[in-house]
Amino acid sequence: MVIGNGMIANRFMDYKNDEERIIFASGVSNSKDTIEQNFLREFELLEKTVKENPSKVLVYFSTCSIKDEDLHNAPYVIHKKAIEEFIKQNVPKYYLLRVSNLAGISNNPYTLLNYFIFNIIQNHPLTLWGNAYRNIIGMDDMYSIANYILHEKDFLNTTINIANPENYPVPFIIECIEKHLNKKAICIEVDKGDNYHINISEIEPIINQLNINFNNDYLPSLLKKYYHSK
Repeated sequence: MVIGNGMIANRFMDYKNDEERIIFASGVSNSKDTIEQNFLREFELLEKTVKENPSKVLVYFSTCSIKDEDLHNAPYVIHKKAIEEFIKQNVPKYYLLRVSNLAGISNNPYTLLNYFIFNIIQNHPLTLWGNAYRNIIGMDDMYSIANYILHEKDFLNTTINIANPENYPVPFIIECIEKHLNKKAICIEVDKGDNYHINISEIEPIINQLNINFNNDYLPSLLKKYYHSK
């Protein structure tokens, strides 16, 4: 069963007829959201889903930014923490997958790359956190890792980070997008940001087994793969 209609739900659609697992990919799509009703809607849908499917394995997508000190007071992060705790306390069988920033085909204007790309194309000034780092992983690579995890019982009832081994400085991300679009960004740089560590030790063997290559060209290759029509 797949719940949702966004980028993650669409990529996991081959689980649509899975009788054992629920891919819960319906939630707040804007990490900067502050509207309580939007968070409540996700919580209520999750509670309803759990109640109606007590014997199924719940797969929930959380966020690696839970560990970002700059965002620990953000309503989105507080909401994700609350949902994680609810699942741990109320769901007998689950996988909590904390995912970093996804690169993929999506109409969501709030994803990191979509936000940067749109504003650069539209000549809108970007407030650039000069000391900030962001972790970016391709949708297909995230799917491959998650799909592997979901077929391994050793990961059941655990919280796993799915992310790139490397964090990118935000100015470097902008530079890569500028080269991809052949267009300069209008940036207002501020002295803010941090570089928080994402522990991916649990999935490193999986990355190696799947031959996912996070090399120096990884970010430019994601831009070419998913944003060629921009």
